[in-house]
Amino acid sequence: MKLTRYTDYALRIMTHLARAPDQLVAIHALALACDAPENHVMKVTPALVRGGFVKSTRGRGGGLRLGRPADQIFLGDIVRLTEGGFNLDDCTGCALASDCKLRQALSLAAEAFLTVLNQFSLTDMLDENAESIPLKVERLPSINLALMSAPCRAV
Repeated sequence: MKLTRYTDYALRIMTHLARAPDQLVAIHALALACDAPENHVMKVTPALVRGGFVKSTRGRGGGLRLGRPADQIFLGDIVRLTEGGFNLDDCTGCALASDCKLRQALSLAAEAFLTVLNQFSLTDMLDENAESIPLKVERLPSINLALMSAPCRAV
């Protein structure tokens, strides 16, 4: 799965803001800290504000800060907001679309991807003592592999 640069910048911004949750950070300073062009940061932050992840204060001395505690902001929720949709397939005009289970399988895979990301909060991303992030496998959804049992028909 490949995420867009837009999502990459959103995750960088959120991680940086989580390092100083009560501090207002100006767009210019945020762009420098995240190694992102300022105009890109200006495009990403309104979506984060609308999503409730970030609060914005306008005017002199204004800036951005987290909209809620870092331990309540999950990576999957940020990705879901910034990617806008996880339609991994385009079945328009496909002769096999009526019998094919691929769309359902890809939908389940995308949901599993977001479920795994939602196991991690911004706080988890800041733990400098952790060597790696433990995956909580017991929280993963069960996936019905029977969906893949119907073979595609030859055309």
